[in-house]
Amino acid sequence: MTVLARGTVRTGGRVLPDGWVLLRGGEVLRTGHGPAPAADETVTGAHVVPGFVDLHCHGGGGASFGGSPGEAATAAAAHRAHGTTTLVASLVTRPVDELAATLAACADLVADGLLAGVHLEGPWLSPDHRGAHDAALLRTPEPADVDRLLGTGPVRVVTLAPELPGGLDAVRRVVDAGAVAALGHTGADAATTRRAVDAGARLATHLFNAMPPLHHRAPGAAGALLADERVVVELIADGVHLDPAVLALAARAAGPARTALVTDAMAAAGAPDGTYRLGELDVEVSGGAARLAGGGAIAGSTLTLDRALRHAVTAAGIALDDALAAVTTVPAALLGRADRGHLEPGATGGAVVLDAQLRPVRVVA
Repeated sequence: MTVLARGTVRTGGRVLPDGWVLLRGGEVLRTGHGPAPAADETVTGAHVVPGFVDLHCHGGGGASFGGSPGEAATAAAAHRAHGTTTLVASLVTRPVDELAATLAACADLVADGLLAGVHLEGPWLSPDHRGAHDAALLRTPEPADVDRLLGTGPVRVVTLAPELPGGLDAVRRVVDAGAVAALGHTGADAATTRRAVDAGARLATHLFNAMPPLHHRAPGAAGALLADERVVVELIADGVHLDPAVLALAARAAGPARTALVTDAMAAAGAPDGTYRLGELDVEVSGGAARLAGGGAIAGSTLTLDRALRHAVTAAGIALDDALAAVTTVPAALLGRADRGHLEPGATGGAVVLDAQLRPVRVVA
């Protein structure tokens, strides 16, 4: 079935007023403006943009990616309804044997295109900056464990703390395996952070969260990552993890080519408030904010990328095209997915038709 999406088309490199995109499934066949070709269905909105790309997502729709394939499908569908057509499934810290089993189970989901890969957020994190990770399960990155998990399944991103014993070697192993090395949940100083980037790290996991705050005499990981032109920075634009002024400041400092909006969503995204599980820990969600039971640390978010886009534009004042790049072209490029994050012919990430308030009218994927 071919679908014609009409509106102001933002391809990821061009803006086409009175534009259109002809798609079959999630593949872009043609893009243009003015008179349009015939199609089985026409969908019209204020904007037509590429399908969103989320680098960091633990679940949604009441389900988590650490569970069964059925739960993974439920979580992916919850985010797809909000425009995310390319999604990296994030796993929280678990025992290495359990992570290996989950990675093996995810291989078919990646092969089928439901997931774009898996993100290991742990177990190689700083106990002092663990956030919502179980302290009892954190460990140093032993080469055998790192190689085992990298070789077990479709790992695309690994978050680790480079100051841990063996941390810099682990960064190199991740990069050599073809995955993205990300720095996060870390207390590393600026010098150690720079050495990790020199070793190949290219992503900052939820910048500012789970790391010491930026200090004018001790920039730490946050300052070093934000300043390094080689690094893409993740920002959680939900109004909980970052004040809008900090969101705007970070996006301005990194620039549109290095800013990626992520959800860091857990199971409660697209689901009611209540009690959920994140790995081994209980999470209480109230007013859309997720925290460890008993008033503990922030435990992911209930965010979807369409809401992150709206918050970035309306609350932080980020230009629409820059905010769109942060949920499309920038994360797609980091993953090495030349077929995603744009709307030129041959792209396979689908399209999102948005209304004037940037709310999805239709997701074609």
